[in-house]
Formats: sequence, structure tokens, C-alpha cells
Amino acid sequence: MARRPTHSLATALALLLVAGGASAQSAEFNAHVEQAMRDAGVPGLSIAVVKDGKVDFTHGYGVRKLGSPEKVDADTIFPTGSTGKAITAAALAVLVDEGKIQWDDKVIDHIPWFRMYDPWVTNEMTVRDLLVHRSGLGLGAGDLMFIPSSNRSRADTVRALRYVKPATSFRSGYAYDNVLYSVAGQLIEEVTGQTWEKFVKEKVLKPAGMTSSVTEQSARFANPNRAWPHARTSGRVRGMGDQHVLDERKTLGDNGAPAGGLSSSANDLSHWMQVQLGHGTWTDANGKQVKVFSEDASQQMWTPVVTMPTPKWPGKLAEAAPKFSSYALGWNVRDYRGERVIEHGGAIFGVYTYIALFPDRNFGVAFQMNSEDVQVMRGLALELIDQYLGAPKTDWISAFDTFLDQRMQGGIAALDAAAKDAPVAQGKPTLPVASYAGRYTDPWYGPIAITNEKGTLRVNFLQNPGLTGHLEHMRYDTFRTVWDNPEYEQAYMNFGLDPQGKVDQITMKAISPIADFSWDFQDLLFKPVQAK
Repeated sequence: MARRPTHSLATALALLLVAGGASAQSAEFNAHVEQAMRDAGVPGLSIAVVKDGKVDFTHGYGVRKLGSPEKVDADTIFPTGSTGKAITAAALAVLVDEGKIQWDDKVIDHIPWFRMYDPWVTNEMTVRDLLVHRSGLGLGAGDLMFIPSSNRSRADTVRALRYVKPATSFRSGYAYDNVLYSVAGQLIEEVTGQTWEKFVKEKVLKPAGMTSSVTEQSARFANPNRAWPHARTSGRVRGMGDQHVLDERKTLGDNGAPAGGLSSSANDLSHWMQVQLGHGTWTDANGKQVKVFSEDASQQMWTPVVTMPTPKWPGKLAEAAPKFSSYALGWNVRDYRGERVIEHGGAIFGVYTYIALFPDRNFGVAFQMNSEDVQVMRGLALELIDQYLGAPKTDWISAFDTFLDQRMQGGIAALDAAAKDAPVAQGKPTLPVASYAGRYTDPWYGPIAITNEKGTLRVNFLQNPGLTGHLEHMRYDTFRTVWDNPEYEQAYMNFGLDPQGKVDQITMKAISPIADFSWDFQDLLFKPVQAK
């Protein structure tokens, strides 16, 4: 069984460490990128750099899909994940500039039917609150409403929020979420009568010159020049094993698009960075100044609102760790080597994106990669940033590689520890198999169906197409999911019985202690659907 390759950069770094360094446009830098990709088995990558209001460099490397010859170029679109949150913030900024909303308007003033679990929070939640992860919701709360796919509407997703219980008090701290960006997208529709998709295309993407970027999954699939997702999922933890192509249609439902559904290219992201560094205005190919949003809006979007924990990275990576970290409106604001950085990362299963802006140096970089080998993307990004900052040359890829190896080993240790406490396959189910079958519903997620097929229980998450599988008995009334798509996170499913011996509720929990937070099975409480 293969694992993620250990990175070796002797040859590549020799190219980079020439006198005077290697600029982004140079053959040496391109050779360095290509060597790094070969060493780690990265299928495809794109890079964009802007400096002093101009595009300094855009380039594609590798292939769009393993096993296919089509090359990545500067117009190849990649899903951008959560870097698209800044696009949603910019769309709201346009509405602020037009006088249709204010950042501190109450959400219920624009969506009268909006409700949070706590009525007081409902009345106090502002447009700004939707964007800064201080709502009191838990980490990734509600993500199963659109991950790995969904057939529910955005409005239905917003209505379900009233059933999602908070984890902390309102505005008391930081906890990353996606679902409130869906609310932001719905708010745009309520105010303008246009869907988030259409408004963003007309008011943000078009004036920003982002002509290949798309807001809908169907539009991405219609573009032949698109990158396919890849990952290593055959090892004990994700990131180990052989690289393989993932199902590109099982990444994110359109209802969650305002949180991370944009797809874009290196050329388009270069224009987006020009807009950002130009405080809302950029110069197009014809030399015309185009305003997307105001300078005041730019300042608002870059102003820190919520303090974030600062990571404690080991070894060489400690030099790259921020001294302060905060969240603004769709952007992280932190420091790197004493410089202010406006940045955000994005991850959709099998695809990563990273954008970093240095306003005081007037440059920015954007990386997109169609695999999960994050050490390559983040390492190359820091090496390129260091060149523009004139900082000492550092092998950041090896530093990230060492760190990720340690995390993987820690993940394996956590799995081993969890396995000792896992239910041993013993004890017969309390009920006949057929008695567990039925339709069940959770207040915020909605319905699932459990069927008995020749003595085997099958489960279907009806609002997540493809989230289907069979149930394997573990112990007494606890089963485990075995999804038809093995890339999905497996979970325990526990049936609770009432005094009459009938199924009264179902609770779930991810089996892996290192499962991605978006698999929020632990927040589900299914009850039987009563026959009418």
C-alpha cells in the first residue's frame, strides 16, 4: 500500500538557490514547481501573481485529470472552496454601496422569516455577523445540509437553521461555519430578486473581468477546461495511499455555493487580486478603470472583527506561524514575517486553493491544486512570497511535509486509541432486522430512509444524493454505516428503543476521531416519521 511520498527537493532547490533567486516568470521557478509536483505526485496546479496593479505571472502545470493528456493552463477552472466567501462578501458590499443594505442591518429586516434556534439571536443577528463566524454555532454546524451534495433549496437550508442548536453564546468566540454564508446568499436574493448566482455573475465577476469563473456546478461541468479532484484515500488516514480521481459531482450542493461554490481560473484570480489590492477598482485590458466596489467597502472587508487562535507550528514552520490572527468579512487577517496578510484558503474534496494579499507591498499570489497534497501548495506559496518580500530562501515544502507526516502519525495513533474503545462485534440486535426499517427525520437535516433488503439494512440520506449504503451490525442496537462511496466518512448509527421496544430515536457519530468537521453526524437526532 503506497503512502503520500516523502518530499525530496535537492534538485529543485538547487535551481531555486541560484544567485539572485528565481522569479515567478523564470524557467528555474517553473522547473522547481514541476519537480515539486513530480516528487509529491500532484496532478495539476495553477499560479497567479499580481504586483503593483499588474498581472506579473499566470501559469498552469500538469494535467487536469490523471490518465488524461489535457494540460492545466491559466484558464483551467478549479473549485475555489472557501476562498469564494470573499466573493459573497463583495456582493454584499455592492449592495451596501447601492444603499440597499448596511453591514449592521438586522438579518430579519431583509429576511423576515429568518430564525436561529435562540429568538434573541434571531433578533440581533446582523449582516456582518453572517460573515465572521461568531454566531455561537459549533464548528461546521449544518454542513451535512450541502456536503457531499444536496437536492434541497437554499431557502429550505436557511429555514432549517432554526433547529440547529448553538454550541456557545452569541458573539462570544470564533467557530468556523459555512451555513451562514448560505443565509448571506439568500439575503442577496431577498433584497434584489436575483439569485446569488446571477447577482454575483453580473455585479462582481463581470465587472472584475472574471470571464471564465462560474457560480453553478452545472456550468463547471459544462466547461471542458476544468480540473478534476484527486485524493489519497486508500491508506489508514486520508492523505496516505495512491492518488486517484474523485467523483467531481460529490463535492458541494448548490445550496451551499455562497460559502464555497465558485470555480475560477488563474487568469480570473489575477483580476480578482487586482480588484482587491486596488481597493475595489482595477484597470482592465483596455486601460479602463473599472470599479467593482468602493474603497470604504474594501476597508470594511479587511477590518478584523473576530480574534482567531494562533497556530503553534513545530520546527521550521514556527517561523511562518502568525503572531496574530483574525477574521474579517470573508478574509483572514494575520501577519507573516512582520507583514500584514489578507488571505484565505479553500478546500473542496480533492481540490485546494490559497490566496494571499500583501497590501503594504502591493502584491498577491493565488494557487490552485487538483489534489490534497497541501504541503506542495502552501510550501510553494511561501517560497514565492519570500521572493517578493526579499526574505531568506527556505525549503517550506519539506517543512510542511514533516509537519503533515507528524499529523498523519498522530491521526493513526488516534485511530488506534479509538479502536480500543470501539464496540466489539458482539450481542445480537434487540429487534428483528425488519423492525429497524422505516423513515426517520431530524429537525434540521430532514428525512432518511432505512430499508430491509433481504435481511440487510440499507440507509439513504434522502437530501444528499449518493449518501447511501448498508448498515453493518456492531453490538446490540449499534450499527456502522458502510457507504456505497468508500470515500465518505463512516459513522456509528445507534438505535434507541422506547419502553414498548420500538425504535424511538437514532443518533450518529463519525467513527474516526479525526473526521473532517463537515461530517457533523454527532448533531443529528432522528425520530420515526409517524404514519398519517
